[in-house]
Amino acid sequence: MADNKTKPKEVDVQGFLQAVEHPVRRADALTLDAMFRRVTGWQPRMWGPTMIGYGSYHYIYDSGREGDCLATGFSPRKANLTLYIMPGYQNFGGLLDRLGKHKTGKACLYINKLADVDMQVLEEIVRAGLEDLGTRWTITPS
Repeated sequence: MADNKTKPKEVDVQGFLQAVEHPVRRADALTLDAMFRRVTGWQPRMWGPTMIGYGSYHYIYDSGREGDCLATGFSPRKANLTLYIMPGYQNFGGLLDRLGKHKTGKACLYINKLADVDMQVLEEIVRAGLEDLGTRWTITPS
């Protein structure tokens, strides 16, 4: 079975955030880091070269595939801010309707800039995602 490519890395999160080139994206990333720390109460950790994760969980699928993944987090990508809400947005329609300008993937929330969204609703989404994840898998704080 293939090994999970996204793993925790010993990279300085603050150094990574300060190195984000675009000034608005860098400021938004620093704001998100503060929000995730406040909401989760956990310290961030780099997962792969660009993902900042808070907490983790170990999964085992019915297929037998297993691995570890960040519990929640984000990445300040060039195209947008990508937030990771595991395992996805199954029942978040009402929250997403109130969020503001965004797009979603299976477990990704794409935001161009934080000025486009309601930060209180974003915090609610992060909390709801962690609560949902915790009903499926054991979350380990970071």
